[in-house]
Amino acid sequence: MSGPVLVARLDSMGDVLVSGPAVRAVARHAEVVMLCGPLGVGGAALLPGISDTIVWEAPWISEPWREATREHTEQLIDRVRETGAREAVILTSFHQSPLPLALLLRLAGVERITGASVDHPGSLLDVRLRPGEDLIEDLPEPERALAIAEAAGFPGGDDGRLAVVPTPDTRGLTGNGPYVALHAGAAVPARRWPVQHFARLARLLTDAGRTVVLTGSRGEAELTARIRDEAPEAVDLAGRCSTLELAGVLAGADVLVSGNSGPAHLAAAVGTPVVSLFSPVVPAVKWAPYGVPVRLLGDQSAPCAGSRARECPIAGHPCLAGVAPETVLSAVDDLAAPEQANAHHAHPASAALPPRAGEEGRR
Repeated sequence: MSGPVLVARLDSMGDVLVSGPAVRAVARHAEVVMLCGPLGVGGAALLPGISDTIVWEAPWISEPWREATREHTEQLIDRVRETGAREAVILTSFHQSPLPLALLLRLAGVERITGASVDHPGSLLDVRLRPGEDLIEDLPEPERALAIAEAAGFPGGDDGRLAVVPTPDTRGLTGNGPYVALHAGAAVPARRWPVQHFARLARLLTDAGRTVVLTGSRGEAELTARIRDEAPEAVDLAGRCSTLELAGVLAGADVLVSGNSGPAHLAAAVGTPVVSLFSPVVPAVKWAPYGVPVRLLGDQSAPCAGSRARECPIAGHPCLAGVAPETVLSAVDDLAAPEQANAHHAHPASAALPPRAGEEGRR
């Protein structure tokens, strides 16, 4: 089937970034039009292989929920028709359905649609993967997306790591020396390490002679200001970077310390090791930073595990609050050891890749 192929991932920046290997697989065979939500457009702008991007807010994904109206759905249908796409690959997480989007794409004239669906799709999907049957349940998100693309007939042709377009030189923002990046924000409170712990960690790092760079959106400047109350020497970049510049900042870092956030996946895409303060509200096997050295911290067996809670349901947020800054400092020192740091800066994409599903060593 000739013409562009629509690749859809409708949620946040991190979700779009982990779809990168699947996008590259499709782009090896066809022109790719990316369909993403407004929170994911920054990630889409960084992915190699995309020729055009459609930004559309899905009423079943965005929060707060957008009203589903005829006008809004027709905007998507018209935009898809304009691209001339006759095939689509819908990428979703394990808890999402491709069927609402598949229905709209049918109305836009898309003739062949691939997706993973627990629910019977009727005529909405031409190629269907059944989670738990055709699709292993505990796949890392990049591998899940690539499996959907491969089922559509677009096999991967590279190492399957996350990757982005070339990043800029950001030493004008960070200075010339080595540094550790801290990202205190996360999309939902349940995924955040307490800001007072970040502040204590920043103080410990600067006392140890390390430069600390704080990243965040404009809306997260209050968090970085609280960290600088404890560690005023830290370089505060909250609200000062485009997404591409943030990629450059993370590429230059020895280590990123972050919760389960878009910047954690962006660090993985530029080859930077991550100390991941990971709340178990979603499974780490699916959502931990992929393809780079990682130290995963946080009680993964806490009562909130698998709840997908936005606000922590357990008093005191123990799964993350119980991780001491001194423990994180030790993990940073481990990942920023000279041999590890040299390997990262010389070969930012050379970290060991987790085995693909079905390969030796898969658990």
